[in-house]
Amino acid sequence: MNEISVKVTIAGRTYPLTVAPEQEDVIRKAEKKIEDSLSVFQRNYAVKDKQDLLAMAALQVASAGTETVVEKIVERVEVPVHQDFSDELYHLENLIDSYLQ
Repeated sequence: MNEISVKVTIAGRTYPLTVAPEQEDVIRKAEKKIEDSLSVFQRNYAVKDKQDLLAMAALQVASAGTETVVEKIVERVEVPVHQDFSDELYHLENLIDSYLQ
């Protein structure tokens, strides 16, 4: 398995990671989202502790990711209007539960 070393900087700290080459772009985008969230929170709130900023940014990024996954799952469930929804809703609920665990 080919892996590369990347350095990610979040809240002024650098973290070395080893990832698959195709994951580097995902890691860089996540780094940017977190840093952007930190900047927004720092500008808009009188928070001095970086740990608090990181917690707020992590919550925002994680909840945005969950919404995207739910939207994609809902898009994939095709149910005709005249059909009973119970089986599809049960399936959708199981998919969401498995993602959130």
